[in-house]
Amino acid sequence: MRTAPRRARWAVPLVLLLVWLGVGGTLGPYAGRLGEVATNDQASFLPRSAESTKVLEEREAFGQSETLPAIVVWTTDGDQVTEAQRAAATGSVGALAGSAGIAGRPSPALPSDDGRALQAVVPLEPELGEELPAVLDEVRAAARKVPGTEARIAGPAASQADLSDAFAGIDGLLLGVALAAVLVILLLVYRSVLLPFLIILGSVLALGLACAVVYALAERDVVRVDGQVQGILSILVIGAATDYALLLAARFREELAVREDRAAAALAAVRRSFGAITASAATVALGLLALLASDLTNNRALGPVGAIGIVCAVLTTLTFLPAVLALLGRTAYWPSRPKASDASAEGHAVWRRVAARVDARPRLTWVVTGLVLAALAAFSPTLSAKGVPLDEIFVNDAPSVAAQETVGEHFPGGSGNPAVIIADAGHADAVTAAARDTAGVASAGAVSASGQPGAGEPQVVDGRVRIDATLEAAADSDAAKETVARLRDNVHAVPGADALVGGYTAQQYDTQRTAAHDRTVIVPVVLGVILLILVLLLRSLLVPVLLVATVALNFLATLGVSSLVFEHLLGFGGTDASVPLYGFVFLVALGVDYNIFLMSRVREEALALGSRQGVLRGLTTTGGVITSAGVVLAATFAALTVIPLAFLVQIAFIVAFGVLLDTLVVRSLLVPALVIDIGPRAWWPGALARGKTAPAGEPEPSAYGPRR
Repeated sequence: MRTAPRRARWAVPLVLLLVWLGVGGTLGPYAGRLGEVATNDQASFLPRSAESTKVLEEREAFGQSETLPAIVVWTTDGDQVTEAQRAAATGSVGALAGSAGIAGRPSPALPSDDGRALQAVVPLEPELGEELPAVLDEVRAAARKVPGTEARIAGPAASQADLSDAFAGIDGLLLGVALAAVLVILLLVYRSVLLPFLIILGSVLALGLACAVVYALAERDVVRVDGQVQGILSILVIGAATDYALLLAARFREELAVREDRAAAALAAVRRSFGAITASAATVALGLLALLASDLTNNRALGPVGAIGIVCAVLTTLTFLPAVLALLGRTAYWPSRPKASDASAEGHAVWRRVAARVDARPRLTWVVTGLVLAALAAFSPTLSAKGVPLDEIFVNDAPSVAAQETVGEHFPGGSGNPAVIIADAGHADAVTAAARDTAGVASAGAVSASGQPGAGEPQVVDGRVRIDATLEAAADSDAAKETVARLRDNVHAVPGADALVGGYTAQQYDTQRTAAHDRTVIVPVVLGVILLILVLLLRSLLVPVLLVATVALNFLATLGVSSLVFEHLLGFGGTDASVPLYGFVFLVALGVDYNIFLMSRVREEALALGSRQGVLRGLTTTGGVITSAGVVLAATFAALTVIPLAFLVQIAFIVAFGVLLDTLVVRSLLVPALVIDIGPRAWWPGALARGKTAPAGEPEPSAYGPRR
């Protein structure tokens, strides 16, 4: 009778282990295959309802579907370009017409006003994908045939090629750096040889499963994946799976210290940490799914992809890791051995001292930390989310950036990348005049059937015409975006024209405005979801409100520090429009994780010891593991800096710094001090608020130092 249950008890973890090893062997390779279904075509990630998106749809009727312009610029060594060179340049790119990847006839080579440069636009197919570098090499080779000149390629095509190059090898490089950072930290913190490898194996299995699911969905166009989403998914899964595994492993260690049965210890560890882990995962997953409310396609893409990653991280934590720990028992912590003291209330000496300081002067602690965070948060409005200028998109030197600088030296900044106006044909002249009269517009003309502005009779399709307006400022600059706003006001004012303004600059402008609107919609949704989960978990109203308020304060403080660092230390002229929203979702959702880990343990202890002693014991017993989890998560997000893109560097800093600030200050000082100072009332309206667990009117004894 005893043998059968005992065999069954060991059969379950063994079967789970075999299943996960099978999953890893079958689906693991997909962690390196997401690039096959990823696209870095930024035109497909535009706001759905924006005016620039409507222009893209109307352009298709002109037989001028969206192309990817490659701007070829020839320069001389200070000499004036000759007619022979101009003819050679026109002929070199003109010969490309009809070649694979070329979407239409290249424009003639036009001289600059200073006579020292030539420029031509070669339209490329927008969906070249991995073939784009080869097509650009062909364009570059043709352009270099012009004697006495140096040829460079700028424009969206060159920028997209550099983006693809930046994401090349992202799977292996990013994964390797992140896992190496996690391994080193775990080895140093836990001084165990086997446990870090078990935790990393669990995170790799979670990533393989997540990538396989995302691959299947992306292949069927259910979700979209680009290089940024791909990189964030890897970091998110590794960081979350490691955090959850650390919490479970710490609880298993406590259980082993008081019971001999490994399987029973594993089951108890899962049971006692299940609520905290699932609640933490729910805050992140639902926070990410809130991105579905965004009007930006790349935001909506990250939402379900990230949520899938979090679900897979939870699955490995609650199935694979307990199975391995049940089979290995104390061997998992070799060469250290769990002892009875590991389950005691005292915890680590460092966290005993922290608890004593907080307990001694709780009000002073939360007032000082709150004021410091508020002072840092005061700088948050200075964070400019107007987008990253083209010359700062790449952290290192990129050919497209150097080429664009050359274009700007000799031509109007918007050359080759005009604002596109679609208007009623009967009002073409009035719209063209309104565009020319707009401050910041260098020239404007109706496009003929040949595809060139002002080169003949305008092409009329369904009563509509296309007018191209060349801007004086660089297409990605703030000045150009301001010009687009003025241009829209002017052409919209032409009666009956029904004019729409699109093009690259308008797309950037619409993306920026949409990102700002998304923040006003998504931020309250995320906060509401987190508050609801905390209320259900902690069975209180006041404590959840305090936790949400503290993580929101931590986020604003992080933005304030980021503003100073980006401008004065890293030299960024702007922040990507999506960075504040991404930073909010990651930092607030992940920041609540640590407060969930802490306060779920505090509530558990408070039910037996009372509110104050519950806070102190919860702080000391979880301090080490939560701090380790925070350091690991910060290190994994910091690994994003290996990709030389300003957007990912900015996200990496915000999340890494914010997680450390939350772990070391908010969770360790501010939250415990607030709950101690408020007392049992903090748990209102739950049973703890009525003081049922502690004798009324009697002070609770403390092993953490005298109250003053």
